[in-house]
Amino acid sequence: MWKMMNHRAWLLFLLLLYVVSSVWGYPFKPPLDLDVTPRTTVLFKGLLGCRRFRGLTLNYSLLLLEEDADLLYVGARGALFALQASDVSSSLAQTIDWEASDDQMQQCWNKGKDNQTECFNHIRFLQRFNSTHLYTCGTHAFSPLCAYIDGREFKISSVFEEGREKCPYDPSKGYTGLLIDQQMYTASQYEFRSFPDIRRNSPNPILKTEEAPTQWLQEADFVGSALVRESLSSSAGDDDKIYFFFTEKSQELSPYFSHSRVARVARVCKRDRGGLLTLQKKWTSFLKARLVCSLPDYEFHFNVLRSVFFLEGSSSQDSAFYGIFGLEWKNVKASAICQYSVSDIQWAFDGPYMESKEDSNSKWTQYTGKVPEPRPGSCITDQHRAKGINSSINLPDDVLHFVRRHPLMYRQILPQGQRPLLFRRNVDYTKIAVHTVTGLDGQIYHILFIGTDEGWLQRAVKVEDHLHIIEELQLFEEPQPVDSIVISKKQMSVYVGSPTSVVQLPLSTCTRYSSCFDCVMARDPFCAWDGLECVDITSHNSRANLTQDIQNGNQGCDKSTADDQVLHRSRSVMAGDDVLLQCELSSNLATPEWTLNGNELKGYGLDSGFRVGTDGLLVIEAQPYQSGDYCCFAIENSVRVPVLIYSLTVRQELPVPPPVKPTQPRFTTEIYWTSQSSQSDSEEDFDPTPMSPRFEFLSVRNMEAMYLSLITILGGLCFVLTVVLLYVGFCLQGRRGKYSLRAEKKRGGNMELKTISSHCNGKSDAHDGLLQIVPGEASTSPTKDLPPAPPLPPPPESEFINGLSATLPSVLRKMNGNSYVLLRQTDGDTTSPLYYSFTEELNRILEKRKHTQLCSKPDESSV
Repeated sequence: MWKMMNHRAWLLFLLLLYVVSSVWGYPFKPPLDLDVTPRTTVLFKGLLGCRRFRGLTLNYSLLLLEEDADLLYVGARGALFALQASDVSSSLAQTIDWEASDDQMQQCWNKGKDNQTECFNHIRFLQRFNSTHLYTCGTHAFSPLCAYIDGREFKISSVFEEGREKCPYDPSKGYTGLLIDQQMYTASQYEFRSFPDIRRNSPNPILKTEEAPTQWLQEADFVGSALVRESLSSSAGDDDKIYFFFTEKSQELSPYFSHSRVARVARVCKRDRGGLLTLQKKWTSFLKARLVCSLPDYEFHFNVLRSVFFLEGSSSQDSAFYGIFGLEWKNVKASAICQYSVSDIQWAFDGPYMESKEDSNSKWTQYTGKVPEPRPGSCITDQHRAKGINSSINLPDDVLHFVRRHPLMYRQILPQGQRPLLFRRNVDYTKIAVHTVTGLDGQIYHILFIGTDEGWLQRAVKVEDHLHIIEELQLFEEPQPVDSIVISKKQMSVYVGSPTSVVQLPLSTCTRYSSCFDCVMARDPFCAWDGLECVDITSHNSRANLTQDIQNGNQGCDKSTADDQVLHRSRSVMAGDDVLLQCELSSNLATPEWTLNGNELKGYGLDSGFRVGTDGLLVIEAQPYQSGDYCCFAIENSVRVPVLIYSLTVRQELPVPPPVKPTQPRFTTEIYWTSQSSQSDSEEDFDPTPMSPRFEFLSVRNMEAMYLSLITILGGLCFVLTVVLLYVGFCLQGRRGKYSLRAEKKRGGNMELKTISSHCNGKSDAHDGLLQIVPGEASTSPTKDLPPAPPLPPPPESEFINGLSATLPSVLRKMNGNSYVLLRQTDGDTTSPLYYSFTEELNRILEKRKHTQLCSKPDESSV
């Protein structure tokens, strides 16, 4: 017993230790430069230059932009669209309807799928195949199909092809695909019970990932892919590489109990042709490594990859990947953004390998044995060709066997700066796109467009090793996730796909900033101050007179110009009243500061008479000594900018109103019977001096109209009251005379006499005005005492239905002896005179019958 109790105590202690460590490990207070607040918030109704497209379907989640043709292709549920990139709301949009047939939808439904969401043709793939055609694939109600689209006429120009090897069945499965030189590379879990796979389809030899004896992918969920043309800048004749990004089940030993899934990047070579015998029709260049995005100070890892964007540079070494990471816990909202360079990814793939023991369930550890030559998993280079290895088919078997057993790399890929660019609590980011802009200082800035799960778009600029969020835009009135983001440099627009529509917005709205400080503090690389207004620098050829400060956001503006733009307002209040001096700051990063007659208001304590909030300054129980000029300042980036000045006057009493000259009414009662001449005489006596608007309501005409209105209202109230009294009297009168006696089949012959309501209100209640005959000793009258009566004999069961009798006479005919019962009105007002009159009358009848023998069949009048 004691051993069992000690064992339970240890379990409870370990559980408590785990909970405390989990709570302690969460970064509730991350570094301030990471948990960034958007500078400005723009609500749905405040969007500028917004255009929308919405067809007759849903799920506009796939976007393909072709700037040369000025077209934006959209893949939705059961339809494809070709929109004008210059204006997506244009009526020139073209449509291809591609719905699943009714039979196919019925088969999908018979398989247990949702006929409201899943049993449709969801477009999952849409890319340019050649100069004349596009290629597209759809789930087609869990029976995938693919087809070619004529780009000129925008119509399906071929028979449908089987899509089981190219497109997943399930529209919710993670999926990514690329068309490179008319070769299709895709990654997903294609069929119901299949393993996740990375494939290359025809016309080249079809290649897949290995499933046995070593499974290369563990429940992988793919989010993106990218082609990096490393052959263009390679001096060793290297091949182009295709990178796939996903989250999968962890295989490594980890000190963190909660990390059951990890983020990965996998790489294959474009010209891989598989092995000759070993790894036949399988990738010989497949390698994968872990992507790390964490807060190193807290050892807190974001291990779920949600979205990725490849920003191509002038060379592969200058290119970078941006990724959105989240938490594995579904009930905790948090997001981080990390940046990775292509060179860091190459460094991981050139490092040591990991291995798993013969037992497939064991965790992977670093491989320390001999590595065969040429290096397993590498692409064919000039060094291979010098040894007679011109393609992967010529690779030795020992190299291919090593690749099969060691797909995982030991080195982890760390983000630039060894930490995230951005960390946000209570936000789930869904998609990301990146654009580059050259600022006035000559530096190239990365502008990030980040979508959330609630339909917000955040625009941020990367400054050194952190992000500054310029603004956040509410794209939809109803919350919905951002499914895709595409940027057009030619149209200077960003396109957002969502479940309900496609939204087009300008890359920046510089006209929103009304002052020099507002324009400069925004730190928007697109915007600069020209001395009069905030303008877009891309539309100005001459940039000599423009002011911009992306690095600090506080240089270049003259403070004297800010004083000229301050608004002035006057307020007058009575002494003892509270007054709110509103000062709404346009920036979420600014803090308010108030001065009175040039002196800063400090303290704001309980006895100071002031309260400062986000909406302004509250003067509590204002006194005359608090009169003066109140100035509201906005402090941002160490700059103090005046916003608003109030001239507050606190008065001891109301000011005396100006005298009003009495006026003669425009008409008198004689106007109705005097002649026209007399009317003109009275008008001549009228003083034409106009009344003061403040006292115009005191005129005779207005007073007479007011009296007539009051009389009309009172007459209406009297009429309503009369109707109500008549109605109540009718209801009370209708309650008399209709009674029924019901007997319950319990406690012998107990009975109940109830009043049948007259339904005054159009409905009857279960106890409205009822008279019940209740068992027990009756208290019939305060002045008369009745002896207890003998119990009633139980009535025959056959005479009652559910223990109740229908009418009063039928019940009385079954009564024998000198029994009596008490009549009680169960619901209703006992103070009513009808209640006492009926009770006293019934008591007198029963008193007379105490000394007489009831007849065997009394008539109904005896009641």
